[in-house]
Amino acid sequence: MKPLIKLLSAAAPNVVVNIAYKKILKPQVFKLRPHEVEIIQQAEEKSITYKGFEVKTYKWGSGKDKLLMVHGWEGQAGNFSDLIQMLKDYDVTIYSFDAPSHGYSSQGPTTMFEFSDLVKYMLETYDIKKVISHSFGSVGTTHCLANYPFKMDKYVMMTTPDRFMERIDDVAEMVGMTNKVKHRLLNRLETEFNVAANEQNVSDFIQKTNIKEGMIFQDINDKIVRLSQSESVAKAWGRNCQLIKIEGTGHFRILRTETVLQQVIDFLDFDKN
Repeated sequence: MKPLIKLLSAAAPNVVVNIAYKKILKPQVFKLRPHEVEIIQQAEEKSITYKGFEVKTYKWGSGKDKLLMVHGWEGQAGNFSDLIQMLKDYDVTIYSFDAPSHGYSSQGPTTMFEFSDLVKYMLETYDIKKVISHSFGSVGTTHCLANYPFKMDKYVMMTTPDRFMERIDDVAEMVGMTNKVKHRLLNRLETEFNVAANEQNVSDFIQKTNIKEGMIFQDINDKIVRLSQSESVAKAWGRNCQLIKIEGTGHFRILRTETVLQQVIDFLDFDKN
């Protein structure tokens, strides 16, 4: 595939730009495990209409404390099933959603801006003060918290990307595009969304938020989100954030590792039922 893309980069650069553009804006939808489906089926489910999408939202429990869970790119609410199961012993109400073109929500091109808007909707609608996000979910969440005056008590990131330009570089490497074509892609994205790519960074967003305490969990061998990215965000966040380095969970199993999830629960400080 890469040799073909390199050939097309010279002969038909706009074709390559379109391929990369779709890769960035059109996530794959992965099938949930049976246990994850079971947990989703236990939720109180609602559908909301947003920008032409039908977005699925979920609620578990009825405790006095409230928690919002924000999944990552190509993820869905069901990815938090192990944590949701463990939290049944605690006095908490859990909320989540499938972002546009993710999970059981309807399909179409989507970006972090849709994630951000839906985080805003959930925080406002349900008056939530504690959040956990996985991977790209941290991008949309911090973008929201940087642009709206929410005051959060606790926020846990289960890994976090940082700089948008790193994402562009990763896609360019993945498909094998040349630097010239990469700049065409960048120009298209900046023009269509009216943003400066070099300003779309979690380490910049986090400095504009109002969060009492934060924690980042990062597997040191994560091959999708590098340790350096979480380190950069933790440094920008400052003394209100603790970076917990772990090993042996990778990028996805971190959400299913009981010892890690218990640390998350302890930090979020929910009362027992």
